[in-house]
Amino acid sequence: MRESGTRSSDERPVAAGGAGAGARPLLAGDRGGFVDRHDLWSDEQYAAAAQLRRVVDELGLEMVRVCFTDQHGVLRGKTLTRAALPGALRSGISAPSSLLLKDTAGRTTYPVFEALALDGHAGFSGAGDVVLVPDPTTFRVLPWSPRTGLLLADLRYPDGRAVPFCTRTLLRSQLARLGEHDLALTVGTELEFHVLAPADGPLDALDADRTSRPGRPGAAAAVRPTTPGAQLLKADTLDAVDGLVEELHRGLTLLDLPLRSIELEFGPSQFEITLDAGDAAKVADDVVLCRTAVKQVCRRQGLHATFMSRPLGADTASAGWHLHQSLRRAATAEPVFAATGPGEPLSATGMAWMAGLLEHAAAATAFTTPTVNGYKRYLPHSLAPDRVLWGRDNRGAMVRVVTPPGAAGGHLENRCGEPAANPYLYILSQVVCGLDGVGRGLVPGPPSDSPYADGAPRLPGTLGEAVAALEASTVFRRALGDAVVDWYAHLKRAEFARYLAEVSDWEQREYFDLL
Repeated sequence: MRESGTRSSDERPVAAGGAGAGARPLLAGDRGGFVDRHDLWSDEQYAAAAQLRRVVDELGLEMVRVCFTDQHGVLRGKTLTRAALPGALRSGISAPSSLLLKDTAGRTTYPVFEALALDGHAGFSGAGDVVLVPDPTTFRVLPWSPRTGLLLADLRYPDGRAVPFCTRTLLRSQLARLGEHDLALTVGTELEFHVLAPADGPLDALDADRTSRPGRPGAAAAVRPTTPGAQLLKADTLDAVDGLVEELHRGLTLLDLPLRSIELEFGPSQFEITLDAGDAAKVADDVVLCRTAVKQVCRRQGLHATFMSRPLGADTASAGWHLHQSLRRAATAEPVFAATGPGEPLSATGMAWMAGLLEHAAAATAFTTPTVNGYKRYLPHSLAPDRVLWGRDNRGAMVRVVTPPGAAGGHLENRCGEPAANPYLYILSQVVCGLDGVGRGLVPGPPSDSPYADGAPRLPGTLGEAVAALEASTVFRRALGDAVVDWYAHLKRAEFARYLAEVSDWEQREYFDLL
């Protein structure tokens, strides 16, 4: 313990903002920047920014990527040189606002070069800029590119206001609603994915068929399986790809991700990663980093990882994202879902939260299952749900109640999500639905023992049905606002319309010779 009145060697001088324990370590040259002017960082973020500058210098990093997660869950951003990093930490970096108006094929779905105002803001007209404000607490050194760092960012308008379509900010606003009730959300993640090998030549080799244009992606790479399938958790099969498993473990742990397991799943080339349960906001960031790491590690092994739910060749087992969730008291961390009586699966609050998930399941699937492909996973007897119901430790149900023996309290597992979902929107949808259930004291009804034979309502059969349910949802409109719901529905309708207009291989095979 240092003597009163002395300073440690790494403390900043008083003139640089180091005057006390609560002072922000703000360099004089950083004062008046965009971040300071609009008061966008907490003390913790200022301290993290000072620390990352030291890390960049000590490790000799040459570049830092500043990225945000777009509406589709895809990382987008810019790579800055070390010399440009202080300016980005001071004032963010600009990017075209049209990135928020694109569908999954990169096609801008709004007429940005005509008079356009979304949410009453004319800044989207002409593809004007938004500002990426780095969050220093998310800084990582990339294991697959050791001279490069990564920062996740939030989106602001040039006048400092939050962009209403920043999905990371949207999640935090819904978690703040929980906080008003002294509640906080804990979530755990099971992410399934496929890893495939090139069928002929390197995966990154391009020709004219593989190049893309807005609204029309190029041809996918020709691939072959990496595991034979049909043998869940078979140790020998996982051992046969031990080199890949070791590299995934190395990459994920070097990113400080709370990796719990790497598992062999049932389908050919199918794997699963589980992460320890944690605070919802952090877990959403972790999923973004995890998916990025998996894809990059595999690419450097000459393999292709995809979080697409049901790629060709995955007929026996589509990939899902099972989202475990429970509530705790924000002030004390006391579990809220713990049953209060013998034989009860959950507390009354836990049952009401689950009832909210079931009540609004159709609308929520626009966020939990946001791709055309994801709805091809909803098949009977497939370990994926196809209707809206719950069960006790039943992996065929949409919501599975898990009450481990001797645990402090049970939790819920929503099994309807796909691994490609934007994690902020997926988790956000659970808060909107669950909080409505708690607020109204909803009751979910009895569990189902026959999840594929029960007469319960079906989950939406297509992305179009899910978007229609979202558009009609007063609960989501009240929680997110009309502007956000209409913006997201517009993007997904554009994506679905392109799908409907495409002549598929099935149609060609079915009709070309016959008719």
